[in-house]
Amino acid sequence: MTKNKKTLIIGATTKPEKAAFKAIEMLVAKGHSVLALGQNTGEVGGIKINTKAIPVKNIDTISLYINPARQRDYYNYIVEVKPKRVLFNPGTENPEFYQLLELNNIKFEAACTLVLLTLNKY
Repeated sequence: MTKNKKTLIIGATTKPEKAAFKAIEMLVAKGHSVLALGQNTGEVGGIKINTKAIPVKNIDTISLYINPARQRDYYNYIVEVKPKRVLFNPGTENPEFYQLLELNNIKFEAACTLVLLTLNKY
């Protein structure tokens, strides 16, 4: 198993049919620490969904499940968190944000969290 990569999911949801829900469950099942941020409170796989951006430290990965227009509200927060990388899941790709991340020396990848986990490439 890969080492524990503390992950913040932005766009978390309690809807089981959504990729963000499945990602939280799979991350937990594979032994990763998970924090979740979403529009509505709830719980997935024992992980509480916060509705406000909270101060966090030592984040390895931020996995985005929100569209580029909604990402703008999180630009400063994500840069302040200074994760090792940001994953842009399908439908969240954002060249404008890529530039900001590059300026702040934060790695990013347009990739599916679920696929990376399934292939043990997370």
